[in-house]
Amino acid sequence: MILLISDLHLHEERPDITGAFLAFLEQHAQHAQALYILGDFFEVWIGDDAITPFQRSIAQALSDIAAGGTQIYLMHGNRDFLIGQEFCKLADCELLADPSIAQLAGEQVLLMHGDSLCTSDRSYIRLRRVLRNPVVLFILRHLPLGTRQRLAGDLRKKSTNSTRMKTMDITDVNPEAVSQVMSQHQVRTLIHGHTHRPAVHNLGGEKQRIVLGDWDTQGWFIEVSRHSFVLKSFPFEPTASP
Repeated sequence: MILLISDLHLHEERPDITGAFLAFLEQHAQHAQALYILGDFFEVWIGDDAITPFQRSIAQALSDIAAGGTQIYLMHGNRDFLIGQEFCKLADCELLADPSIAQLAGEQVLLMHGDSLCTSDRSYIRLRRVLRNPVVLFILRHLPLGTRQRLAGDLRKKSTNSTRMKTMDITDVNPEAVSQVMSQHQVRTLIHGHTHRPAVHNLGGEKQRIVLGDWDTQGWFIEVSRHSFVLKSFPFEPTASP
């Protein structure tokens, strides 16, 4: 059995999500051959040099599962693309490129976070291109900690406000981008997160796009067996608003 998750957006203000994730590790992941985390694992990540006790505890939980034999793969999302090798060493996981190909259920499967497929959202794609530039990444990682914290807060606020003003089709993946990337990698199955719109899309010709959901009032994961992909969810009690 192989498991895939994404978009947990872990942070200290949502202990309900943290609790659901730790329960998922104990009840499911520790019995799996591999666990793939397809981005936005954390709500924000400003650098491996600023790891908090909370983030360190999550790394330890992953490391404990890895010690039991589960291989763990972690992909960057748009919220945590500054995660580096120091965290991966603590969590005993492997950083996965976006996109990546994995052998799942007897076929080559394309794994992505999914934000790069939202090509209709031109302003976001422009921002993504800037932030993922190697020179910009180097500069970001070497900015003072306080500056990075302010930038992260500003980006989160602008992203939330911008998304509210955009239509659903703008913030969803672009069908042409999906078709192009699947043809480029010659795959029948694409798995991604990011959009928070869990579903299994039949694309015709035995092709499919499986979208993982975000963890808010329920957890989402894909269970991969020898010949199938099953999108599953489980409820958990959300943290009450103050």
